[in-house]
Amino acid sequence: MDKILVETSARHVHVTQEDLETLFGKGASLTHKKDLSQPGQFACEERVTVVGPKKELANVSILGPVRSATQVELSATDARSIGISAPIRESGDVKGSAPCKLVGPCGEVELSEGVIVAKRHIHLTPADAEKFGVKDKDVVWVKIETPERTAVLGDVVCRVSDKYALAMHIDTDESNAVGSQKEQYGELIRAL
Repeated sequence: MDKILVETSARHVHVTQEDLETLFGKGASLTHKKDLSQPGQFACEERVTVVGPKKELANVSILGPVRSATQVELSATDARSIGISAPIRESGDVKGSAPCKLVGPCGEVELSEGVIVAKRHIHLTPADAEKFGVKDKDVVWVKIETPERTAVLGDVVCRVSDKYALAMHIDTDESNAVGSQKEQYGELIRAL
């Protein structure tokens, strides 16, 4: 059976150009730090503080490039720890999601919505989707084998685009729950 690379997606923020300039100053641009597995996506040098009703998370990475809507992706543990009730959603689905404040070196942005816990998902090219027998928005199960915490994760959304590279993304809570290794692979075992 073909394996799928499983990556841990730690807390991060996506910003609009307008919010970037509010946080980091007029004319600010994102500073490329390192490429991510998805083509065109990168981690940035810029970091912000995410403020909730109870406390804050400092030094949260921004991922580039800029987007059409600002979005904060936290684990459920992160969200609860700062007093935010964040819904589990696919990236980009922020309508009616949780609010927070972002603080940068030059300003603050109050988000009325935008905080989510990212739904676990697999990025696939159309060729990958055909090979695995799935299509965009299919929901599958993936078995992740580790030395002491093998688990089957359900409710995994397939996201298919020719702009993607094959990889499954789970958050830090899920990664810790399965005892994920540095280089971790999963096996698609069931399409729902």
